[in-house]
Amino acid sequence: MRPNEPATPPRRREAEVVLGDDWVRPDEAAEPELRARRARRAPILLNRSPLARKIIFFNLIALVVLIAGVLFLNPIRDSLVAQRQAALVTQAVLTGQVLAARVEATIAADPEAGISPVSALATTAETVLATVPLRPGIRLRVLDPDGAEIAARLGAGNAAGPDGGRGGNVITGFLNAVWDGLARVFGTGTAPDGPDDVAAVERGLVPAALQGHGGARVWRTARGDTLVSVTAPVHAGGAADGPVIAVVALSSAAGEIDALVRDEREQVLQFFVIALLVSIGLSLVLASTIANPLAELAAAAELGRDRNSRQARQGRVRLPDLSARPDEIGRLSIALRGMLAALYDRLESNEQFAADVAHEIKNPLASLRSAVGTLRVARRDDQRETLLNVIDHDVRRLDRLVSDISNASRLDTELVREQEEPFDLLRTLRNLTEYLGREAEERGIDFIVDLPEGELVVQGLEARLAQVFVNLITNALSFCEEGDAVRVWARSRENRVLVVVEDTGPGIPDQALEKIFKRFYSERPVKQFGNHSGLGLAISKQIVEAHGGAIWAENIRKPDAERDSPPLGARFVVGLPV
Repeated sequence: MRPNEPATPPRRREAEVVLGDDWVRPDEAAEPELRARRARRAPILLNRSPLARKIIFFNLIALVVLIAGVLFLNPIRDSLVAQRQAALVTQAVLTGQVLAARVEATIAADPEAGISPVSALATTAETVLATVPLRPGIRLRVLDPDGAEIAARLGAGNAAGPDGGRGGNVITGFLNAVWDGLARVFGTGTAPDGPDDVAAVERGLVPAALQGHGGARVWRTARGDTLVSVTAPVHAGGAADGPVIAVVALSSAAGEIDALVRDEREQVLQFFVIALLVSIGLSLVLASTIANPLAELAAAAELGRDRNSRQARQGRVRLPDLSARPDEIGRLSIALRGMLAALYDRLESNEQFAADVAHEIKNPLASLRSAVGTLRVARRDDQRETLLNVIDHDVRRLDRLVSDISNASRLDTELVREQEEPFDLLRTLRNLTEYLGREAEERGIDFIVDLPEGELVVQGLEARLAQVFVNLITNALSFCEEGDAVRVWARSRENRVLVVVEDTGPGIPDQALEKIFKRFYSERPVKQFGNHSGLGLAISKQIVEAHGGAIWAENIRKPDAERDSPPLGARFVVGLPV
């Protein structure tokens, strides 16, 4: 007969990514209170889900840090200033060259008039400046070597101020204002250079231009606008080594660069707002996927706790079935449902055990009550002696029964509490068979031990497994009479070890091969009635299964014998993992 194989666990239904409330949870398998809560519940309640709030908060923190780093490290302003400065320098140099050429042409047109370069410059500067294309707000001036203004022109149109440019929206405007405030607080900007005196700044650049090379300066006004001022020399005769007769000064429009920087920053902030909304949406979906199933599991557990505390409606607590989820929540659901099922199985087992204990104790108590009642009316001494023997037998039976019940009730706790250790199974069997072999010899029973040489190490509780083999061997001896035989042998089979106890006793009724491992079941001759509690094999089965093994019983028959032929004995097999 083959051992009882463990039930095949149900196969999980494979699933892809599960979002939101998309999990297997049939309404008929859920508690009515849970279904009512689910119907009233919003997809995600931030005020009731700390986990959802944490998910959204930390996702937003990461995004804010990323955008702040981009804004802080991105050299938009420096790049725009450098580009604007290069453009102004080029424009100033070209304007100076045009002025020099026009002056030279004026002098050459009337060489006998003896027009000086300075006089020619004064008459042609306004005309030349009028032909130079200027962006709105750009200031172009021609200065003499002393810094006095010869001619000037301001680009027509409205210059882009701090609120100019392409514009944004209320949200990006607010974020821009926040960023500007933080920049002022943490001093990331350049300090103002003083009053809005562009002329004074340009005069300060004249000495550099007089030396034959242009000057440039980036500065800020008192309002905080960034300006770029450049100068370029005007050489007499147009030659680079000629004397400098004038200086061309160009200054950018107030707020132009800041508006460009603001436009670029608003584009980054608009992307930030879009990313923020997407992050919040995905965080809500993620939080709903994680928080809602956990909330339902917690609600079901709390419902069971409240039900037990109120002693209200009876019935099993049923957890939501999330086993279709291919993630940790699905594993958690399977584990919790398995634990709950194991708990109910244990409760039912304890209930059945209590009922069996009550039934087993009532039998000797009834016998005691009858013997005591009969003893009161007995007249002869031999009758009293018989009744006293019955009372003594029932008291010893009760004592044995209570001791075995106590050991059985402590077994679960001890199997969980004690630490498994490796030990030599063959050494344990040799010690047991040496001791029990003496008892068999005294009773005239042949005791055969067939154990392999060497060691066979298994992991487990040595004392508890020794108890199993003692139960099996003593059980076999109890069914044997003088002239019978008991054989104990062990063999290693791949990753398992088999320990077999055989006897030549009367065997086991075929219909009782499974029942003998139940509590309080005993299939013994009438003369042995009351000498055994019927717990030994049940305890042995519990110990073996706790070690991941299996135990079964079978009758010994000849290979060619009929199944209903009388057995030659009984065989108990214990299989343990190595």
